[in-house]
Amino acid sequence: MTSISGEPIPAITEATLTDIATNGIWGDGLTPSASTLGVAEALLAALRGEEVQLPPVLAELVGEVRAKAETDLHGIDVAGDVRLSGLAIKLRDGKPHPAVIVPAGWNPFGWLPFLYLYLKLAQKGYHVLAYTPRGIGYKGWLSTSGGHIDVGGDKDWADGSKVIDFAERYFDPTKIGFLGESYGSGISQLVAAHDPRNRVAAVVALSTWGNLATSLYANGTRHLAAVEALIGFTGGAMEEKFDEEGRRILTDFRNGVNLDAVVEWGAKRSPQTYVDKTNERGIPTFISNTWHETLFPVGPVIETFDALTVPKHLNLWIGDHGAPEGPGLVGLPLGWPFPGLAVPIQEAYDWLDHHLLGATNDVPAWPQVINQSMFTYKTTGTGIGGRRITVPAHRESYSSWSEVTTGGETWNLTGEGTLSDKPTAGWSQDFIAGNPTEANAGELLKTGEKEWFGNPKRYDPEQFESSRLLSWSTEALTAQGGDAARRIRGAAEVRLTVRSTGDTATLVAYLFDIAPDGSARIITHEPYTATGLTPGEDATVSWKLQATSYDVAAEHRLALVVTSADPLYLPAAWAQVVSTTTIGSPRGSESRLELPLG
Repeated sequence: MTSISGEPIPAITEATLTDIATNGIWGDGLTPSASTLGVAEALLAALRGEEVQLPPVLAELVGEVRAKAETDLHGIDVAGDVRLSGLAIKLRDGKPHPAVIVPAGWNPFGWLPFLYLYLKLAQKGYHVLAYTPRGIGYKGWLSTSGGHIDVGGDKDWADGSKVIDFAERYFDPTKIGFLGESYGSGISQLVAAHDPRNRVAAVVALSTWGNLATSLYANGTRHLAAVEALIGFTGGAMEEKFDEEGRRILTDFRNGVNLDAVVEWGAKRSPQTYVDKTNERGIPTFISNTWHETLFPVGPVIETFDALTVPKHLNLWIGDHGAPEGPGLVGLPLGWPFPGLAVPIQEAYDWLDHHLLGATNDVPAWPQVINQSMFTYKTTGTGIGGRRITVPAHRESYSSWSEVTTGGETWNLTGEGTLSDKPTAGWSQDFIAGNPTEANAGELLKTGEKEWFGNPKRYDPEQFESSRLLSWSTEALTAQGGDAARRIRGAAEVRLTVRSTGDTATLVAYLFDIAPDGSARIITHEPYTATGLTPGEDATVSWKLQATSYDVAAEHRLALVVTSADPLYLPAAWAQVVSTTTIGSPRGSESRLELPLG
């Protein structure tokens, strides 16, 4: 028995599902893990009537769907010689049903990894059509689509409408909804906003982006790690997978040239650009993202959500890209193995059920925004290293994003490395710029995924390289009502006066929580690149860090750390040109941290 890749299909056991439920869905880079792919290929084989070993819960699911639906592979012709790979599950009970269309995420396996999701949707009473967006996938695989990758451009919008045409012919559905994760989530929103006949009745966008331009290039800083990962996991070489325009844009981005054109290209591919269209159409939109998202940072997502006037809902979770909803998409019996693990995908189902099936559920009474506060879960040791969640992190409800931040306070940076409630001027401190340090935002996808499963990265500030960064910290904080010393809610802002020996200076600001034992956890961060500097002269800059929901415990300290490089933004090999950066605090432009509270 072989898979679509030609490799033997492994036996799928409870241990396979445990691996997904405790370690997440990611393998190397944006490639799904071996367990994720194993489950998907086994489910596909079982749907096609082949004998494979599955745990009882999955075998029962396959049996139920096979009994009431037919599953077929389709080539969907969309433009010229471009054909998209699709998988359809058609209910055959003779009753009317809505359809859910699922554009695949950005991975070389196309629609394959989410077989479990398609089965669960069919079980709930939906026709399902999953498809791989143009250009994605390994050459020759049945889940690979033709054409060049358009990265959510107008070709993808038109393709989505052709897919809807196919769904209408094949299913004759009562309504059509889109559910997408990652790349598929952006395409879902963009197709809904542009379909000429306005046929999308609801959208679920998981681990999505709001503005692709500012996700990948914000505050003058290129998000190189994200773009390199995207280029590397298309299923082929860049020269093969992208057309001439795409190759030029990506090359310019890598080289840091013609960035205005890169921004224009990214803005065209951004749901935020078409909010007015979505609002005019009244498309109910469900959005999910994470505080420590390393592909599509939360800030632009919040801005896009805030501009929507349609029925809408925003969930923000602990973790990183795909971590909260991932197990529910690829193979997770609901409610297992730790409390709260199934909630992200269950609430997505509830949204579709209300807007497509007409289910009477709690969706109309939902608050617009629910934020999960970071690291408020309770854990216990696993006995084999790491922690396991026993009580999920608490969630806070708001009627709008504007309610999240209710106040704030100013912390002033001093020449002694402290954060003070009084402005201090006339000091300056230097550090050597050009190398990443132990104070960093973590590994792309991996660090935040571990956070979601109860194992946030612990930093040792004693190991921070003092010559290559500057830091300021508070005294131990006392409780201000309840157990928390500070309830950080929203986006912190830093103002710094910078001077460099060069004409450009990149500053990466991190906010850490330092425990009494000296260990630290990262709260938030964000880079800023100041350009056009006159060497040796001061320039005052300010920028917002990524929004967060974080409770600082009593007796803990807050620390602001500023470096010049982070592997997410500037590769380690970049540090060939070393310069000196000076942070100062001249009178009238004192350096400070504005902390949002709620």
